[in-house]
Amino acid sequence: MPLSDIQDRIAKEEARVGRAPGSTKLIAVSKVQPLERVVAVLQEGHRVFGENKVQEAAGKWPDLKERFDGVELHLIGPLQSNKTRQAMGLFDLIHSVDRPKLARAIARIAEEEGHCPKLFVQVNTGEEPQKAGILPDDLDDFVSECRDLGLPIIGLMCIPPVEEEPTLHFAVLAKMAKRNGLEQLSMGMSSDFERAIAQGATHVRVGSAIFGERDYG
Repeated sequence: MPLSDIQDRIAKEEARVGRAPGSTKLIAVSKVQPLERVVAVLQEGHRVFGENKVQEAAGKWPDLKERFDGVELHLIGPLQSNKTRQAMGLFDLIHSVDRPKLARAIARIAEEEGHCPKLFVQVNTGEEPQKAGILPDDLDDFVSECRDLGLPIIGLMCIPPVEEEPTLHFAVLAKMAKRNGLEQLSMGMSSDFERAIAQGATHVRVGSAIFGERDYG
């Protein structure tokens, strides 16, 4: 599906639910995509991209950032503590702050380096044991801890369980964000981004609908 079609669908949903035009940022998820597909989207003028793995992003984006001005890079996958410094130098926003150890590592490196990407806290809204994210009952205390560390937490992120209606999870995330005074919501993917926009998503993460199915080789 062309990038313009996704942008049109976002605009129509914003209008349908009374959201301000352009209030939803489209993150083109370029993980495991051939370089030529990523370049094609860059050549269309899109500049906001998401990656799941630090190493993969490090192998592709420094060169692309030299070729294309104004790229904004988001880490949307899990972040290992030993990759924290590298991630903080590469990404503009990190969506997967999900545990106190990682928050403390980010705060320490931010103090050493003098800068910090903007951060989202990942919430495990479905309380799935195999999935990363702060449990809902622990969220308020964790956000307070991050603020005490001086971290620039701007919002919450979730990945709803595959077998459940995502709208319910999006609504819960929006309530948790409001309760904690956070205005940004990273939620919604290729199959459900319109439902996420209806619940207040400020960032939607769309990959296969833009680039085509991934080839994991």
